[in-house]
Amino acid sequence: MAAYVQDVIMLLGDSLTQGGVEPYGFSQRLSATYVRKLDVLNRGFGGYTTEWAIPVFEQIFAKQHEQQHVPKVRLLTIFYGANDAALAPSPQHVELPTYKSNLTKLIHMVTSPSSQWYSPETKIILIAPPPVNPVQWAEHIGGVSDRKFEVTKLYAEAVKEVGATEGLPVVDSWTGIWDKTGHDQSKLPTYLSDGLHLTPAGYEVIYDGIMKIITETYPELHPDKIRFVVKAWDEIDYKNHRQSLVIGA
Repeated sequence: MAAYVQDVIMLLGDSLTQGGVEPYGFSQRLSATYVRKLDVLNRGFGGYTTEWAIPVFEQIFAKQHEQQHVPKVRLLTIFYGANDAALAPSPQHVELPTYKSNLTKLIHMVTSPSSQWYSPETKIILIAPPPVNPVQWAEHIGGVSDRKFEVTKLYAEAVKEVGATEGLPVVDSWTGIWDKTGHDQSKLPTYLSDGLHLTPAGYEVIYDGIMKIITETYPELHPDKIRFVVKAWDEIDYKNHRQSLVIGA
């Protein structure tokens, strides 16, 4: 008998993804939403950019010949840009055309039949970086901000352009959060804890955006459409519980 496994949702990104495990973060909320249905793998790496993401993704996403031995990745979120948009000469700075190319490469690793990592069962959601508050961020780091509001907006727009080209849905957290502030920068701290990272209210925008896309674009992944891997207690045949509890039966 095979060991018990569940298919997974993989969250790939930087510190905004890594921090999603915190209370009311989008990773934590997805884990609660999909408990006993899909496991949520948080693969957020603080400080990372798309340049550094590619060699890491090559190692953490199973290749075609390995995929039969590991849980299937049913959904992959790709959430970069907050660091790529850092101003030169920051070592995190990634030029905008390279950023778009890197996002495309990450996508094609999963969607291209010629790729070693091809996984046709994996659905993809792109997440655009949220606004940055340079005043708040400068106070946090105790110096001059290496982020600009207008520059991060360009990277958020680039995610939408890549999504349109690749035919993939995008959670536009930049517009979602900016609209919630009424386009008032003084209200950004409601959504940004330090000018760059997200508060629970900021993560709510991400989570709601993901669930909206799942409902409208990937309805087969909606939690209401996925059964518990292990039967609910009231589905057990109490007179023959051992046979009834064979997973997958």
